[in-house]
Amino acid sequence: MKEQGLWAVMRRELRRLASRRIYLFMILLAPAFCFLFFADLLKQGLPMNLPIAVVDEDNSSMSRQLVRSLDAIPQTDVALRTSLFAEAREALQQARVYGIFHIPEGFKAEVSAGKTPVLSFYTNDTYLLPGSLAYKDMRLQSALMNGAVQQTLLLAKGEGGPQLQAKLMPVALETNPLNNPWISYSIYLANILMPAFVFMFAMFTAAFSISDEEKRGTAGEWLSLSRGSIGTALLGKLLPQTIAFCATGLLYLSLLYGYQRFPMNGGFAPVFLAMVLLVLSAQGFAVFVSGVTRQSRIVLSACALWGVLSFSISGFTYPAPAMPELMYWGSNLFPMRHYYLLYVDQALNGIPLAYSWSSYAALALFALLPLCVAWRLKKRIINQSPAT
Repeated sequence: MKEQGLWAVMRRELRRLASRRIYLFMILLAPAFCFLFFADLLKQGLPMNLPIAVVDEDNSSMSRQLVRSLDAIPQTDVALRTSLFAEAREALQQARVYGIFHIPEGFKAEVSAGKTPVLSFYTNDTYLLPGSLAYKDMRLQSALMNGAVQQTLLLAKGEGGPQLQAKLMPVALETNPLNNPWISYSIYLANILMPAFVFMFAMFTAAFSISDEEKRGTAGEWLSLSRGSIGTALLGKLLPQTIAFCATGLLYLSLLYGYQRFPMNGGFAPVFLAMVLLVLSAQGFAVFVSGVTRQSRIVLSACALWGVLSFSISGFTYPAPAMPELMYWGSNLFPMRHYYLLYVDQALNGIPLAYSWSSYAALALFALLPLCVAWRLKKRIINQSPAT
């Protein structure tokens, strides 16, 4: 008599996972590639040596010193120095530089005479991140230059000591960036992008494995092996995938918080629990969509759409409370939104676990979505006909 039950379904699923290269790609190769790619891309924390152009129409000792100071900023590289603004503008339009720093003619003479020369800078905000960083560095250098000039003029008038300090900086500023004092884009992006990829691949694998059963006409065998229990059938199919993706999640969490020493102000266990629930919510949504429709292309398209929208609506790139009210409330329909809130609460802020119960509960509800369609999926398998 052929063995039946949960273990039989799991062994069958393990053989299917090992026999198809598409599963190897989604479970091992694709997550590994994404992890390595983003770990290498973001290893410096911030983009460095962004090329800019300097239009120096003055060509004085003061303007050359200003250019050297600008070039010394690690994020900025003076890739083009010219006296012709048209040449710099052409480079900006061709995306060879991200900004233009313009020093007007007579700059040193006007500074020496106590006048107010105008330093101009232009950025290509088509490329938002490098354009914004180039703008910040050029503005910082302009402010430093202005302070140096004011100090020289005041010293020439015999003003110094506390009086000079009061005029140059009447209000002292102290900035304390919380949780990411290095302003590192690696900490900002990697903690969300990597779990988002785990979420998407777990969702795709679950959706494809169920749709593939119906497409190949093997769903009846799958159900019969579970003694007709759709719950056992789904559990036996998804449990090996769950273990694989939870192991992948554990690996990336270990790399981020162990090897790379990213901020972890709470315990490791709450973050890992959030990762496990994220994987289960991805599979729950995939089963839900698979139960609604049997056409694999629609199932995979719906999962892809849900996964891609998660990047923009979860709140880590644009604050969810600042979105239109409908979108703000709609963001709660995406598991990545709740994972992001858990990451902020537990990893960054380290608040007590009890305050995050609603986000954990939301992920658990996504994991329970198959209960809404299990009966429909079972009925469809029993009355199986060739999928279209």
